[in-house]
Amino acid sequence: ELVGNYKNGGKEYHPTGHPVEVLAHDFHNRELGKATPYGVYEPGRNVGWVTVGTDHDTAQFAVASIRQWWQRTGRRSIRRRRSS
Repeated sequence: ELVGNYKNGGKEYHPTGHPVEVLAHDFHNRELGKATPYGVYEPGRNVGWVTVGTDHDTAQFAVASIRQWWQRTGRRSIRRRRSS
């Protein structure tokens, strides 16, 4: 994902005559960089966990993100559901 205020197909309403300035092209901007999101979503609890990296989307990054989720919230969440 490019980081920055780039044009996209979505809509956001603003008062007439006050458009938000955006970059017209999504060329890589070295100053802003890129963000690589990876996440886990728990539908039963309707909660999610997102890790954002600034390098490449690799299997190692995905595993590290899932491990972080498991250690910080996932393990406790599963235990609570099993004991209910």
